[in-house]
Amino acid sequence: MNDSINWVAWIILFFLVADFLLHQIADQLNLASITKKIPETFQGIYDPDRYRQSQKYIATCTRFEQITATVDLLVLFGFWFGGGFALMDNWTRSLNWSPLVTGLVYIFGLAGLKAMIDQPFSIYSTFVIEQRYGFNRTTWWIWVKDRLTGIFLVVLLGVPLLTGVLAFFQYTGVNAWIWCWIMITAFSILVQFIAPTWIMPLFNRFEPIEEGELKSAILAYARSIDFPLENVYVMDGSKRSSKSNAFFTGFGRHRRIVLYDTLVDQHTTEALVAVLAHEMGHYKMKHILKMMALGVAQTGVMLYLMSLVIHSPTLFEAFFLEQPSIHAGLVFFGLLYAPVDFFLGLIVQAISRRHEFAADQFAAATTGKSRPMVEALKKLSVQNLSNLSPHPLTVFLNYSHPPVCVRIAALEKTQRQLKK
Repeated sequence: MNDSINWVAWIILFFLVADFLLHQIADQLNLASITKKIPETFQGIYDPDRYRQSQKYIATCTRFEQITATVDLLVLFGFWFGGGFALMDNWTRSLNWSPLVTGLVYIFGLAGLKAMIDQPFSIYSTFVIEQRYGFNRTTWWIWVKDRLTGIFLVVLLGVPLLTGVLAFFQYTGVNAWIWCWIMITAFSILVQFIAPTWIMPLFNRFEPIEEGELKSAILAYARSIDFPLENVYVMDGSKRSSKSNAFFTGFGRHRRIVLYDTLVDQHTTEALVAVLAHEMGHYKMKHILKMMALGVAQTGVMLYLMSLVIHSPTLFEAFFLEQPSIHAGLVFFGLLYAPVDFFLGLIVQAISRRHEFAADQFAAATTGKSRPMVEALKKLSVQNLSNLSPHPLTVFLNYSHPPVCVRIAALEKTQRQLKK
């Protein structure tokens, strides 16, 4: 094994360390930006004791994420420079299986090692931190069942997809990236169709919303904006956490708008209609399709760049492998691609934040008032112990939604315009 570090390795090292340090700095700035005084927007809404608890929760989660990121980076460096990638490659090759099977064993073997390292952190987050702050409702049985279900889905869906990628790059030459792009795009669309009715019910129970005032109000609103809606579903999110949310998923007759049961239990009918108006706004303004198209474009860029370097001896030398292979190339390119993915991710998150503002405005305009959405955002923030004053760098790096106080200010501005 050649122990020298080549220029590709130095590039990867530089960006891994730079990304780590940037997020560490953002985390420290975020902690420093937490104010002891309740923001004016939440005066009278946030109980002082609850607000102090939110500050402790944010600080605890941030420091835990810093520790997790540090361990992840140190483990990666230890495995890399300890020759772990080369040892794993030598072992899988010694099995004398076909290139595709060898590739699957190599990649899923590495993924399995990563999962084993991650599980203690997941357990601590769920059963210590979330428990301490009153959020966790996950039992050990649910936690284990979720992991087993996840493994089942990886085998069912991930193995065929990865086999296809390996086969295309192994056997189809320079056009491999195009065939992979087509396959991955088709797979992603398929998953969007089957997820609401086949995948998500493996983890949660989805029940049509009960007849009554809330259902009537939702359906009436949907008709008013010409939104094709047969039903709204309530998900038993409370079996894992007391946090609340709502989301839109699927396409066509498999399309679903879902409310957490905790959301239904804690909000007024007017506020729930406003939340769903926001979700319908995403659909009406084609945000979902736009983000999917953006994701497809990102995948195409990634696959094209991968096709340029996946056979490069320099890439494999950076990880101390003497014999190139498609499966190892996929793994190593993932690390080399990290800077591109980082910058593209910033663009995607910025677009997502704009979409959230637009959906808020849509909800306010089509319901005729902003107050119910403001009410919902305030209550959700208090219930979920949200950070009311995140540092701008943290928002820039990590937030797909605008900070809640900024969203509320925009909605209140809209309300003043509606009154004119």
